[in-house]
Order: sequence, then C-alpha cells, then structure tokens
Amino acid sequence: MNSILRYGVILVAILGAGSLSAIGQQTAPNVILILADDLGYGDVGFNGQEIVYLPHIDRLAAEGVVFSQFYAGSPVCAPSRSVLLTGQHSGHTYIRGNRRVVPEGQYPLADSVFTLAELFKRAGYSTGAFGKWGLGPVGSSGDPNKQGFDRFFGYNSQSLAHRYFPAYLWNNSEKVTLTANGKLENRAIYAPDLIQSAALHYLDTVRKDRPFFLFRPMILPHAELLVPEDSLWEKFKARFPEEPFVGNDYGKDAHPHRYASQRYPRAAFAAMLTRMDLYLGQLINRLDSLGIADNTIVIFTSDNGPHREGGADPDFFNSNGGLRGYKRDLYEGGIRVPFVVRWPAQIKKGVVSDHIGAFWDLMPTFADLIGEEPEANTDGISVLPELTGNGTQGKHAYLYWEFHEQGGKQAIRIGDWKGIKLNASVNPRAKMELYDLTTDPGETNDVSEAHPDLVSSMLELMSSARTESQAFPFFIKN
Repeated sequence: MNSILRYGVILVAILGAGSLSAIGQQTAPNVILILADDLGYGDVGFNGQEIVYLPHIDRLAAEGVVFSQFYAGSPVCAPSRSVLLTGQHSGHTYIRGNRRVVPEGQYPLADSVFTLAELFKRAGYSTGAFGKWGLGPVGSSGDPNKQGFDRFFGYNSQSLAHRYFPAYLWNNSEKVTLTANGKLENRAIYAPDLIQSAALHYLDTVRKDRPFFLFRPMILPHAELLVPEDSLWEKFKARFPEEPFVGNDYGKDAHPHRYASQRYPRAAFAAMLTRMDLYLGQLINRLDSLGIADNTIVIFTSDNGPHREGGADPDFFNSNGGLRGYKRDLYEGGIRVPFVVRWPAQIKKGVVSDHIGAFWDLMPTFADLIGEEPEANTDGISVLPELTGNGTQGKHAYLYWEFHEQGGKQAIRIGDWKGIKLNASVNPRAKMELYDLTTDPGETNDVSEAHPDLVSSMLELMSSARTESQAFPFFIKN
C-alpha cells in the first residue's frame, strides 16, 4: 500500500537504518503476538464473519490452530493487557482498570511486576512493541522500556490512541512530533500506517542470530471510525445503509480523547477491519521473504469484545458472533475473543480446538516453550501440549474475571458453567446468574434457581479466587 510504504522514509529518520547480522543460527522460535483492539469474536471469518472478507486472517487460521473458547483478560483495554503480559487474571494482576494519570497515560505497572517481555529478554530474545501501550507513562515504572521491551514505537496513552491522526507518537522516550498533522486539524499521517511500517522495519533490522519477541498491539478497529481516503476506503464507501455519527472533530478546539464524526461509520469500520487484515498479511509476507516463517509463532487475538462507541454498529456486523454482550460486559460477547496460533514447523494446520483457555495462559505457555521458569504466581497453564500434540494438556479448575466499572462485575467459569454477578462492588451479596454454556452459549436462560449448590460453590470460589488491590479496590466501603 503506497501510504504505508512512503512512511519508510520517515522511519529511517526516526528509528535509524539499523543493521542486519546473519552471524550464527538461532533455533529458538521467534514470536509475534498481535493484539487487535475491540475486535469481536464474530468479526473474523473463522468465527462466522460474512460481510467483510479478511483473507490474511483466514490464511492464518487455515495454517494454524483456532481456539473456539479462548478469553481475554478483561472486557476493557488496560487490565486486559495487564493480564496478557503478567499471566495473572484480573483478580490478581496489577492493573485492574482504565485509570488516566496526568499529564498523559494510564496508571503504571510496578517495578515488581514480571512481564512476558522480561521473560523473553531473560532467555536472550530481542523484544519490541509497536502500537498502543496504556500501562504506564514514559519514564514511569510502567514505561515499556522498563518492562522488558528494547524498543517501543506508538501511542503510550490509550486515551490519545482514540485519534488516528495524532499530533505525536513515542519512539521509546522520545516524543516524535507529526508536524503534518498539526494541532488535530490536519489529517496527513495516519498513525496506524506509520506504526505498521515501524514494525516491519523492526523485522528487517533485528539481529538474525537472536530470536525475537514482537508485540503488536494494534489500535484497529477501536473507535474513532476513521481511515485514509484510499482504495480500501473507496471499496466500502456508500456500500451499506448508513446513519451518520456526529462526534468531536479535528478542529482547533477538538478534544484529543474523543471521536471524530463519520458520515459512513459502517463503511469506515469495514475498511478498518480490512486494513488490520492487510497489516497481518504484510507481517506474514515479511516473515516469508526473510526466510523465517517456519520458525516463527504468530498469535492473533483481541483485547476484548466489540465496542459501540464512535458510531460503531456491532449488531450489523454480528461482531459478537451471536454471543451476549459487548465491550465492558462479562457475558461471553465481552470477553470471548478470536484466538489463532500459527507455527509451521511444529503445529498442525487447520485445527479447531475447543480447549478452554485465557490470556493468563500465555506466560506459562511461553515459559514452557523457551525453557524458562514462569513466575510462581501465574494463574495460567501452558497450552503447548494442545498446540503441538505432545504431552497431556492440563485444564483449568476455573476461570475468573472482575470488572471495576458500572457497579462492579464478577464472572467465573467452571467447565461449561458460567456464573456472573452484577453490581458486585456496591453489593457483595448480589445475586449470581448461572448459565449452561453447552446448551445456552448466548446466556439467555438464567438457571441459578435450579442449581443452588453450584451457585453456592461458585460464590465461595469467587471469594477465594482474588485478592483485594490497594491501587484498584473492587469493593466500595460505605
């Protein structure tokens, strides 16, 4: 894509030309972890998407293992990323909510937190992150460079990542001013394209005698609904019946944390999905051209369920795949996410697994993979046996989530049973809803009254599954 390729000139100036080293040969697998933003379970073809064709994601699924029952760490951005990177569910992980700090960024991960990047770095990997961070301001303990990443380029603040034509991005601790974008009023440099070029540049310049861990937290298709007016846009413009969204535009007084207006919100969303798919295709093609595809694990997933902000219409696209709920819900639609793994050298193609897993499984899985010891306090279990077919795959006794907004929500899954409490922060004795996901994956029939013993045991387990956080207390004290 021309608009992406032309950013290579900018990036050489920002990141430096780099150097290639072909000394020796590394056998440890490279890892690319791609995290879409607010991509619903049903937004991808392998989970039933029929409106927007995403060929590169389809290829990934055809050449790898699709997990049909995999869960995000949280129904919103920051805590879900914290779970992903720490291997602890939201009742234990350090960041449990979206909390801004002044002047920019979110509440930071502590120095004591051990992350996936630190795990890989300890094993001798090069580590890079390109996209949206949201786990601590530049210079804080949560700075990506202080949490194991050698290189970071993108948005530090998830609030500022609401804008697709921002005034600046961060290259490690250096603020990179995008002068052509001015003070929000101009739309010249589309940040996702620039970040994608930086990620491709990283692949080209990383040492080839060392394995790498590339974390690619995209901001697509998070609102705002906005794309460059190029061929991808023209493909969808005026294709759907539309109801325009009136937002907070790129004028001099526009708030940088809000969303732009969009005359064609459905078309914009479809174009954003297509652009996200294109980015994935570029990464896979670059692995092929570098001759490292066979020994590179590519994981594609999403941080939570689909959003309804900025004019988005997840019902039109069936973004939650027929599941109940959206972003900020602990029903399946808010936390069950697309999850696919490709590793040509080691795993079978075109496999669909019904193994029940979650973001906190990645820490022990990667530790198992590279021969490192995970932190003792991980809540996850390795899914490497499920991927490779070697050994016996362990199963979770339960999965647990908590969400600190909207009165507080808790959820627990034991086998095929799912328990959910609403308004739990203000009312610890709130009723638990109970669903049998085998017969009722859409969570439409609350059967709690028919199973009082199961409800009682779930409530007891909910209490013991978590610890209270001083930084993010769940229960409101009267």
